[in-house]
Amino acid sequence: MRRLIRLAVVAAVVAMQGFVPGTASAQPAAIGSAQSCQLGNGIKHVIYIQFDNTHLTRDRDGVPSDLEQMPNLLSFMTSNGTLSDNEHTILISHTAGGILTSLTGLYPDRQGLTVSNSYGYFKPDGTTAFSSAFKYWTDKVDDVTATGANDPRPNMVTTGGLNTPAPWVPYTRAGCDYGAVSTANVVLENTKTTPAGDMTKVFGAHSQEWEEALATPALAQTDFVGIAIHCAQGGGICNTSTKLRPDLLPDEPGGYNGFNGLFGAKYVNPTITGGQHVVKDTENHNITDPSGNPGFPGFDGMFAKVSLGYVAQMQEAGVPITTAYISDAHDNHSLFRASGPGEADYVAQLHAYDQAFGAFFTRLAADGINKSNSLFVFTSDENDHFAGGQSTDGIWSHTYCNISAGQTCPANQIGEVEQNIKALVPAADLPAAFDIHFDSAPTVYVAGNPARTDASLRKFERGLAAARAVDPYVSSSATPVMLWMADPVGQQALHMTNADPQRTPSFTYFANPDYFLTTGDNRCIERPATLNVATCIDYHFAYSHGDATEDIGRTWLGFVGPGVKNLGRSGQTWSDHADIRPTILALLGLKDSYEPDGAVLADFLQTSAVSRDLRQHHESLVRLRGVYKQIAAPFGPFAHDSLVASSHALGSGSTGDDGHYAAVESSLASLTSQRDALEAGMRTALTNAAFGGGPTTEQDLKRMIAQGQQLLSEASALAASS
Repeated sequence: MRRLIRLAVVAAVVAMQGFVPGTASAQPAAIGSAQSCQLGNGIKHVIYIQFDNTHLTRDRDGVPSDLEQMPNLLSFMTSNGTLSDNEHTILISHTAGGILTSLTGLYPDRQGLTVSNSYGYFKPDGTTAFSSAFKYWTDKVDDVTATGANDPRPNMVTTGGLNTPAPWVPYTRAGCDYGAVSTANVVLENTKTTPAGDMTKVFGAHSQEWEEALATPALAQTDFVGIAIHCAQGGGICNTSTKLRPDLLPDEPGGYNGFNGLFGAKYVNPTITGGQHVVKDTENHNITDPSGNPGFPGFDGMFAKVSLGYVAQMQEAGVPITTAYISDAHDNHSLFRASGPGEADYVAQLHAYDQAFGAFFTRLAADGINKSNSLFVFTSDENDHFAGGQSTDGIWSHTYCNISAGQTCPANQIGEVEQNIKALVPAADLPAAFDIHFDSAPTVYVAGNPARTDASLRKFERGLAAARAVDPYVSSSATPVMLWMADPVGQQALHMTNADPQRTPSFTYFANPDYFLTTGDNRCIERPATLNVATCIDYHFAYSHGDATEDIGRTWLGFVGPGVKNLGRSGQTWSDHADIRPTILALLGLKDSYEPDGAVLADFLQTSAVSRDLRQHHESLVRLRGVYKQIAAPFGPFAHDSLVASSHALGSGSTGDDGHYAAVESSLASLTSQRDALEAGMRTALTNAAFGGGPTTEQDLKRMIAQGQQLLSEASALAASS
């Protein structure tokens, strides 16, 4: 679900169609000149699919999970490769952040999206502005020129304020075209004609495309947003098109000159179909927008049959690397509401997804694209928390429930608990001015960006730490709203300190995930009226993300292909989204121009598929990787202990007596500084072992393991004593 700053925007639904297996057909492929795409382990194709909020575990007992209702995909992963149920996301756990960490192998503090799907930032005058996290790779925070901008840094920002390295670069440098289907920030995300808008940057002011966006932005969305091919040099399908535009990455390490791209379905479609202007979905129907125009149907219209139809067509046309996003199945976009586990429309949508995967695998097999020569990777951006009561028959109550008025919600109620954050704290304890990123884990921006020890800020934090409200899914009486809280000291431990200093919030409030916190502006939509109350149930949304809870942070990851072990379903190896990219590149014999935060999942790979150093120091490197993830990962024990200590500290004290807060924060800052240094050394050792760069001795490995274990012990002790 793509939440904007204060408003959920839902694209028109692509109607579900019945499917008869075997009816989908491949379209004629465009024939490009030979390409020098050489990958390791005999891999000829890479197919990377990332779902939005799709669950392996069950949301309610007795109701099969999302993947259990997609047996074609579930069986493909468990029968042919490894499906891990011990995969984790990052903080804050959201669509944009989860996808971008998966694509880059970098935690949010090094890839830029420490808060998503939108984020706040402090303007030079100390007030707050908000920006969407979904922007093309080289877009800025402000949609204006750098001169006079409130924040001219890249949206995707990394260390030193530079643009984060782009995920397609190792592939195109290796001679492989890289196709993207609704993949966050790898495709154009808007049709803006402002100086820094996508249409201006990619096509140029007053170009034909720019003029179309100015005159008919809805059509331009269909034509130019959501679909792209980043082209290699010297051959390949891109050479057949006259619509190439320079693929500009001015901050890319080592330079990136002379590369081009195809942006938008208007130009990609005829290139991958041999001249046709429409691509077929897996049911052999035209992929169109809600008005019937061929092209991109919108991000919330990227159902399995649509995304997989595009991926298959790209692969058949000779695009060897494809990435794709599949929108969630639980939202009913035509009725503008969420659906609960076991609900008829939800079940039907999952059935359609299952049929799409059955057709997809059959079609690829007919093309000779299979597990013997292709690497398949499947995962979800986050797992989300279902906010709802209990239903024994799959029937849920989609009703507004005014908790503030004492209304009793039905037992089968569905929907987030919308909570005005201002109602949680006495008016005297509120800062003079502040804003928040509406969320289950809202980031808070206090006007003027005061120091973390500011008395007014500390009073606000203490008030929120003690806040109570009625969550009808828990109790009819008021219960604590907060689970955890972190200010800039704790956020550093969670990899939430942005490389852009204007974007690090005053603090982050991790609430009970049933809640969605706002500042009371235009929430609880009960058509035709919008009701502004302190606490209510809004049935339009029922799947919360952002929080640091297990049901949100723990998700799944599947690998199938050459070099991958056939372990079936496994939970033995702890991993997170940062590990996906280095594992893929290690299998392909490629490497990034930077050290990833993730580490190769050697436990999932055959011995012959990993580097000599990984084989030679296998036992010590496996232990090092385990300790590294424990101290580095946002859902690891060091991060959790930091959250516990930080929450206790922030909730302690009173005006004029903040000694406990100061002592705990000082200890946590010291531990995090030690963690950062040790993490960097471990990262280098693991990267060198997987990709070359100099040997690491057994003595060094064992020393770092011991240091990491000591650090974990000290963090645990701090949490216990805080």
